[in-house]
Amino acid sequence: MNPTPEQLKAFYATCVRASNMFQSINVVRMDERTKRIYILIEDTIQIEIYPNGEVRFP
Repeated sequence: MNPTPEQLKAFYATCVRASNMFQSINVVRMDERTKRIYILIEDTIQIEIYPNGEVRFP
């Protein structure tokens, strides 16, 4: 399963922001059921990227 172009743009922007703050990106996973990208930054910041490119911090 491939991410949508909107997800890729949001993923890139999120990774750049995290690296600018010197935060480690520990896990990146795409859930094939929901088609969402999940990112774990450091041990506490959790991010979801929806297929439409919307970024959420649950």
